[in-house]
Amino acid sequence: MLATPSGTPACPDTGRRHRLAAQLADMIPGAATIRVSLTDPKQTWPHLRVIVKGEAGKTIALSRTTAMVAGRWILRVWPEVDWTRPHTFKPDDASLTPSELIAPGRGC
Repeated sequence: MLATPSGTPACPDTGRRHRLAAQLADMIPGAATIRVSLTDPKQTWPHLRVIVKGEAGKTIALSRTTAMVAGRWILRVWPEVDWTRPHTFKPDDASLTPSELIAPGRGC
C-alpha cells in the first residue's frame, strides 16, 4: 500500500477496525469503551491493562482471559500506537483515541 509523505497509509484499512468492533461487541455485550495500555500500576514491567465501561459509565467485570484477548486484538489492529500511554477504543464507531494518564478527580 502506498504511503503519504507523512508516512501514514494512503488507504487505511477501516474494514479491519469495524470487524474488530463487531467481534468485541459480541464478546463483551454492553461495552461502550475499552481502555487499553501497557502500564498496569500493579506491575513493574510492561503489562497489558484493559478496563471496559458500559453505557452508564460503570466498569464491566471481565475474566482475565477475555480482557487479555480483547486487549491483544486492539493492540494488533493499531501496532503503530504508543501503548505506554492509555488509549480508548469505542466499539460503536470503531475509533481509537488517546486517554488521559490520570483519571479525572484523582491526584498525582
